[in-house]
Amino acid sequence: MDAAKWGAELAISRSKARIYIVEPLGDFENDPNLTDKRYPGNPTRSYRSKSPLKIIAELDSWERHSDEEINNMLLSLKKLREQGKAIIYD
Repeated sequence: MDAAKWGAELAISRSKARIYIVEPLGDFENDPNLTDKRYPGNPTRSYRSKSPLKIIAELDSWERHSDEEINNMLLSLKKLREQGKAIIYD
C-alpha cells in the first residue's frame, strides 16, 4: 500500500490522487525499479505489465504521507534527476 500511496501522491496531478485495485489481463513482472534493485523479494508488491489492466475497485481514502514527507521525497527525486540518477530500468 505504501508504494501505491507514493505513486498517487507524487503524480503530476496530486489534487486528484487515486489508487486503483487492478487485475492484470496478461503477463506481468516484478517492477525492477522497486524490487530487485532496492527491495529484494518484492516486499512492496510492485509489478508492471505491457498488457491491459482491469480496474476492480478504487480506494476512496487512505492515510496520506505528511506534506513534509512528500516535499522531502520530491526534493530527493529532484536531486537524483540533477545527478543523472533518475533511472527507470527496462
